[in-house]
Amino acid sequence: MTDGAITHRYHEVSSDGSYELEGEVPAEMAVTVFVNGRELVNLMCTPYDQEALALGFMLNEGLIARPQDVRLVYTCPRGGCVDVWLDYDLVELPKRRIITTGCVGGVTFDALSAAHPPLASALTATPAQLHRLMRALQEAATLYRRAGGVHTSGLCRGEELLLVAEDVGRHNTLDKLRGLAFRQRMDTRDCLLLTTGRISSEMLNKARRMETPIVVSRTSPTSLSV
Repeated sequence: MTDGAITHRYHEVSSDGSYELEGEVPAEMAVTVFVNGRELVNLMCTPYDQEALALGFMLNEGLIARPQDVRLVYTCPRGGCVDVWLDYDLVELPKRRIITTGCVGGVTFDALSAAHPPLASALTATPAQLHRLMRALQEAATLYRRAGGVHTSGLCRGEELLLVAEDVGRHNTLDKLRGLAFRQRMDTRDCLLLTTGRISSEMLNKARRMETPIVVSRTSPTSLSV
């Protein structure tokens, strides 16, 4: 278990030469999620908030829907596995996995090419509001400022940044947000979703599951998400 970063010695290269330094780098490890004793998925992630990651992944994949579905969640002492026990014994685990795009590729069981109707929402946002919220998200990215190399996502309502998640995987940040909101009994519907990563098809599918009608990024969408 870590707080998201590990201290290492490394070389920094510039036009003046190479210098040996000591500093923090993002932690990364494999976390296996088990459901009722059966393996569901193995995720490469930044090893903190693993329970939120596991619950958010299951919510965003449509495997659970409400707090009453979950009886117990337990993270092993070393943080490499999360056991989720549901309030019912029989659950059909999906078998078809899609490896998603990215340096730290995610996994989804959802149909990425499926068409979905637009979310019914009256939510609006101004350019000035989005600029202020993205600045607030950057200021809240404490792990990024310490170690670099991670993505940050946040849930907002109005001018308030409600939740923030950081991870080496952009997909994981959305799952962590969903899991954190789930544990706090917070409704994600009609929230603004901010992220530092590109909006690919699986990211948009997760946003659809969270019912966040406005998704904002400092980089571009992909053709399939459009």
